[in-house]
Amino acid sequence: MTLTRDTAPAQDAVPAFDVAEFLAWGSDLHDQGRYEDAARAYRLILGVDRHNQEALLGHNRAVRHAVPRWHWEMLHDEERAERYDHAIRRAVTANPDALVLDIGAGSGLLAMMAARAGARGVVACEGQPSVAETAVEVVRTAGYDDTVRVVPKMSTRMTVPGDLPRRADLLVTEIVDCGLLGEGILGTIAHAREHLLAPDATIMPYRARVYAQLVESVPLHRKNHVGKLHGFDLAPFNRLSTLEYFDSRLHRHEHRTLSEPLRVFDFDFRTADASPQRTELRVRPTSAGRLHAIAFWFEMDLVPGVTLTNAPGVESHWKQAIQCLPVPPLVQPGDPVAVTALHDGRHVRFEVAPAEETA
Repeated sequence: MTLTRDTAPAQDAVPAFDVAEFLAWGSDLHDQGRYEDAARAYRLILGVDRHNQEALLGHNRAVRHAVPRWHWEMLHDEERAERYDHAIRRAVTANPDALVLDIGAGSGLLAMMAARAGARGVVACEGQPSVAETAVEVVRTAGYDDTVRVVPKMSTRMTVPGDLPRRADLLVTEIVDCGLLGEGILGTIAHAREHLLAPDATIMPYRARVYAQLVESVPLHRKNHVGKLHGFDLAPFNRLSTLEYFDSRLHRHEHRTLSEPLRVFDFDFRTADASPQRTELRVRPTSAGRLHAIAFWFEMDLVPGVTLTNAPGVESHWKQAIQCLPVPPLVQPGDPVAVTALHDGRHVRFEVAPAEETA
């Protein structure tokens, strides 16, 4: 068998090979940013020498790049798990014969919750190869592999009846980031409604709202901007700062809120698509201050009466979304601030009019 360093391994079982060459190949793939291919290369080595320390470390390094660390914090988010479990039990009890589709299954937790609640058939899709492979083992270890089938692909590449025996009756998903839309929930659910779900399918979550608040916080602004330091003007480095949001726990940074929270978007996942939207707001500051950032978060309704949120003060693994302003304006209670909230179907962002335009 001849393989070049630009060729990804087609499978995890090959004839005898030179371990040193494959170690070098895996390292090359890793350096190229091809982390899944690197992980497969190292797995080939581990298939014949499961104690090879270089392969174990190389595989782990590749997986660490491919699998975000937030998975562990998410899995320990007890409120998230309890509310999804409650909502899933309600939905499955109402229709035990429902075929359940779990999109973005991760560890398989929500899929197994559906099986535990009595669902007779669950298909869990996961597009990240290493995560999907591990989910198969998790489901098998839990004893639900007779009910839960893991499909290692993105839901937008799934077909009926190729991957689903029929259109699903219950969709369960949690493909949201701190700003709600960043993992593509709008387009993913819209695609599922058209191609994978029965016309009267239950969609979980079925609604969500985005709230925003004006914030004064020098520490938060410093996470994304720099000026004169150590006798040098480092402002040109701000060309590399993020123009959109990053996640952070608001309560861990000294700050003052300069407005009441405002609802800026409302989504009904039973009908919404990924079409861009914009909302024009006139925000009345509640106190004077320097507007360094806009903090925003979501409320997400799983089923009626069961809601999840990452609002400030809630110990959610999602944290809050923070968008810093490049030039923070002064705001006054008597002068409304013109704020435009926009999303392109996947990213929420805000624009604040210059001070002279908000008077």
